[in-house]
Amino acid sequence: MPGKGDFTILVDESDAGKRLDAVISLHLTDRSRSFSAHLIRKGAVKIRGGIKKPGYRVRPGDLIQGRILPAEPLQYAPEAIPIDVLFEDESLIVLNKPPGLVVHPAPGHHSGTLVNALLHHCPDLEGIGGVSRPGIVHRLDKNTSGVLVVAKNDRVHQNLSAQFKSRKIGKKYLALVYGVVGPDSGTVSLPIGRHPVDRKKMSTVSRKGRSAETGWKVKARYAAATLLELDLKTGRTHQIRVHCAAMGYPIIGDPVYFSRRVKRELSADKALGLLIKGISRQMLHARRLAFVHPETAARMRFEAPLPGDMRRLVDDLKSGRP
Repeated sequence: MPGKGDFTILVDESDAGKRLDAVISLHLTDRSRSFSAHLIRKGAVKIRGGIKKPGYRVRPGDLIQGRILPAEPLQYAPEAIPIDVLFEDESLIVLNKPPGLVVHPAPGHHSGTLVNALLHHCPDLEGIGGVSRPGIVHRLDKNTSGVLVVAKNDRVHQNLSAQFKSRKIGKKYLALVYGVVGPDSGTVSLPIGRHPVDRKKMSTVSRKGRSAETGWKVKARYAAATLLELDLKTGRTHQIRVHCAAMGYPIIGDPVYFSRRVKRELSADKALGLLIKGISRQMLHARRLAFVHPETAARMRFEAPLPGDMRRLVDDLKSGRP
């Protein structure tokens, strides 16, 4: 039952043994399981007049009675931060994130984020998971630029999240890496998890690594650098940055995954050293994003042009000027 109001579900044999939050989301087809769990925790759902937990296993004959609550306001404030909108309708918004913009508030970044900007840009958000907030389906690192899609309601957020999880989203990146890559294309299939020593880093030698796969193709070769197009098959934290470093070709400007060897070589390569002296972030750009629109079922594809700093470095590398 979509929208606001009361709902009643009589549990039959087909739902017996399922979690309460799962049963509610199955019957309220435009609501996610997290939204259902939010209602249960808020006491807006009762079974035979009593409160249960989201994980309660329902029984045949259970009468579930609930009330859809209005979305709660988010604790973060709207801020008039400019955003580059590539597409927008009543369901979602696609934008070109600039480098340097944090996507979601976190310790040390409670304001000035993309979420703050979206709360100002979209004041009529329906709410995600019971909270009036934009639906951040995927993230880009602070210093990675490019295409990002955001859901405006719980139904669309659930659909896009499922597309990401089932790997139906097409993602293409461009990266400028240090060194001249020999082969024209290839694939990196190395698990990624937390670094065993430095917990702020990810690593391919983690004790609890998760499978990760990145396809790559050479777009251009320069004197001491290569422009790669990368195709993410999975979406692990820092995946491209970690896999490029594991190949021996770290992304130019990446302060985290540059090895000591590369730093030594850079200090000896004066020409490239001068070129990248002013680079303050990793040269990584989410160039293209493709997905099926959750409401219209139309196949959509969006591209974002290279940001100014990355475009200037490409031009300098082409000309060979320091």
